[in-house]
Amino acid sequence: MARALGEDLVQPSELQDDSSSLGSDSELSGPGPYRQADRYGFIGGSSAEPGPGHPPADLIRQREMKWVEMTSHWEKTMSRRYKKVKMQCRKGIPSALRARCWPLLCGAHVCQKNSPGTYQKLAEAPGDPQWMETIGRDLHRQFPLHEMFVSPQGHGQQGLLQVLKAYTLHRPEQGYCQAQGPVAAVLLMHLPPEEAFWCLVQICEVYLPGYYGPHMEAVQLDAEVFMALLRRLLPRVHKHLQQVGVGPLLYLPEWFLCLFARSLPFPTVLRVWDAFLSEGAKVLFRVGLTLVRLALGTAEQRGACPGLLETLGALRAIPPTQLQEEVFMSQVHSVALSERDLQREIRVQLAQLPESAPGPPPRPQARLAGAQAVFEAQQLARARGGAKPEVPRIVVQPPEEPRPPRRKPQTRGKTFHGLLTRARGPPIEGPPRSHRGSASFLDTRF
Repeated sequence: MARALGEDLVQPSELQDDSSSLGSDSELSGPGPYRQADRYGFIGGSSAEPGPGHPPADLIRQREMKWVEMTSHWEKTMSRRYKKVKMQCRKGIPSALRARCWPLLCGAHVCQKNSPGTYQKLAEAPGDPQWMETIGRDLHRQFPLHEMFVSPQGHGQQGLLQVLKAYTLHRPEQGYCQAQGPVAAVLLMHLPPEEAFWCLVQICEVYLPGYYGPHMEAVQLDAEVFMALLRRLLPRVHKHLQQVGVGPLLYLPEWFLCLFARSLPFPTVLRVWDAFLSEGAKVLFRVGLTLVRLALGTAEQRGACPGLLETLGALRAIPPTQLQEEVFMSQVHSVALSERDLQREIRVQLAQLPESAPGPPPRPQARLAGAQAVFEAQQLARARGGAKPEVPRIVVQPPEEPRPPRRKPQTRGKTFHGLLTRARGPPIEGPPRSHRGSASFLDTRF
């Protein structure tokens, strides 16, 4: 049983990668100082080839063409066909197009367009010495086995320094949070520094407001919401966590603050981000519930975790085969949690928070539920800011001169011929004409 468990926990390829060293690989492949990087840029990683369940190349090309067509007319697509965008995000954005799609989904392209030159000014400005020292100590910790962040003087660590420094200058009241490091690093793996900065701004201020501030008030609220969802969806797991004393703040902040960048295999992380930028924080709760169920869903798993340390270890040691991107994401999207359910539970937990809680109260209404809500908010802001108010024009027209009332002519007992003759002048002299025998219309009486 122990042998089988070990085979589930560690794959043979991972054993080979971990046992090899930089020197031995260099001797085999030549004088290069580094081992070979996988398709995501991790040195010595096991993702050089697509894993099981990965879509074939023809299907990937079809999805790429769909995304090219949708992003070519983005406003029209988001206005009329957002359901298609959501479904394509759930299937996974092609790796070649994430750099194009992520800024569109989170609205970073609009922020960058509305604030030209802002990032350059922030990047060139001197940073706060307090934050610069803290950021500098954390740079080497962000994905040290990725080829972008290996060298302290490389463009990866230097770009990460500039992006994080720019955010502390952009929002000095919030400053720097260590969890922003892995988030910004994942963005820099796919985007230039300026686009990565505006994506980070959108994540911190629109998708997860109150997460990265000095008080982290939104994290505490979401921890209570998560426990309430556990009690409703996984009651036995919830009871076990209470019995062993494992509260949500012992494991949830690392998951939610880093957007699972440190907790899942990197291909699965990218799929989680695709869905998160499309559907919002609801995806984080679904992923967290799925992880808890995989770790403690059965009676045997809970029986093997009699205490706090064993339970936390189980939450961090889920077999990699269960975290494979296709299998895992299908379970994530099948979690019975809608946006309406999430908002209802947030209101319930917000009402139960003590009024004497330190720090500012959380503002869940500031959080937007995904790409569609972000798009609609930006469209509304553009309509309000771009439309100039019309000044009412008062046109005063002179009054018309009063006309005398038109009098109806008195024709009673008179012939029309007589009226004509009186209007034209005296009648022409001549013999009188007999009216009785006349067939003329003018001689008839009214």
